[in-house]
Amino acid sequence: MGFDFNKITDRANTNACKIDLATIRGKPADVLSLWVADMDFPTSPAILEVLHNKIDHGIFGYSCLDEEFHQALAKWMKEEHNFTFERSQLVTTPGVVFAISSAIKAFTKEGEAVLIQTPVYYPFKNMIEANGRLTVTSSLYEKDGKWQIDFEDFEKKIVENNVKLFILCSPHNPVSRVWTKDELTRLAQICLKHKVIVFADEIHNDFVYEPNVHTVFSTLSAEIAESSVISMSPSKTFNLAGLQFSTNFIKNPGLRAKFKAERNKTGYDEPSLMGLVAARAAYQGGKPWLEELKKHLLSNIDFVRSYLKEKLPKARLIEPEGTFLLWIDFSAYGLTDSELDNLIVNKAKVWLDRGTMFGAEGDGYQRINIATPQALLKEAIDRISRALKESEKNR
Repeated sequence: MGFDFNKITDRANTNACKIDLATIRGKPADVLSLWVADMDFPTSPAILEVLHNKIDHGIFGYSCLDEEFHQALAKWMKEEHNFTFERSQLVTTPGVVFAISSAIKAFTKEGEAVLIQTPVYYPFKNMIEANGRLTVTSSLYEKDGKWQIDFEDFEKKIVENNVKLFILCSPHNPVSRVWTKDELTRLAQICLKHKVIVFADEIHNDFVYEPNVHTVFSTLSAEIAESSVISMSPSKTFNLAGLQFSTNFIKNPGLRAKFKAERNKTGYDEPSLMGLVAARAAYQGGKPWLEELKKHLLSNIDFVRSYLKEKLPKARLIEPEGTFLLWIDFSAYGLTDSELDNLIVNKAKVWLDRGTMFGAEGDGYQRINIATPQALLKEAIDRISRALKESEKNR
């Protein structure tokens, strides 16, 4: 279709957190940023065309969902994820993290326990603690290069802490797991047994690599559909995070009413106009762009795998099953977590997300965003390679 994902777009001085926060966050001015999970590509032309039309229209008033959006979303979810829903079940929020905060306030009281599986996307913990709840962690563990769920510990933590809410990351960020239907079923059965509500963050659901298959959590059974919230967004899929729009599917009317009540207390009960317009365009015409993007991401994964094997054999890639975020183990270099991060940031001048941001289990790991032109990815890994080799030589 002529989409060029290797074209470098200058993002400096565009209010991009990924680039323009570097010196504010204490990073070198010339650092190469591959940390936060947005992409270095312009979004789909199909989306840009509709946004341009809306700008030309010139009126940016309060917005509301319409049947055209509902049909576009329903078609996408059915065809891409074998998931169906009623329009009444849909609740919009200005982002998945906003939805997480709303769910925490809706389904728990101050001081009550919320469970997460670490290492995991750090805003989970931030939102739990910001809302005065208790964070309970059940650690994932690695076996034979694949991160696994400790089901016994998961249930034990629920019972010991009287957990009320579980925040699931599926597909998982940062360990790049696409949980199997059997794994999700075991989690669901434990949560049903102990009357734990599940908030499923499925924002990366459109990035799943064969033969893995994403399972929408609420499709596991009628019972789990009644005790879960499924949250997703076109923001990761189509690089639209700044447009502040996400969708949440809540089948249970009681849970839905509580969730909407908390959302409405913020005064943010109407969708972002440009986010809504972009999402509708994405679901209607964005698939060709997405399919080409996935090919580019697979090419970048192949590149990193080969590069590490040839030039950084001590660095270990956790084979990604989904997302555009790679989880790389640098522990064999014998550096502390702080030493490793300092070397990558200040010697290599590359800004990644250090593993311990996601939990203590991430010690020795770094998360790298590969949704970038391959030339930038190569430059980043070249810099890291030179810095690590220089460090070894000087020890």
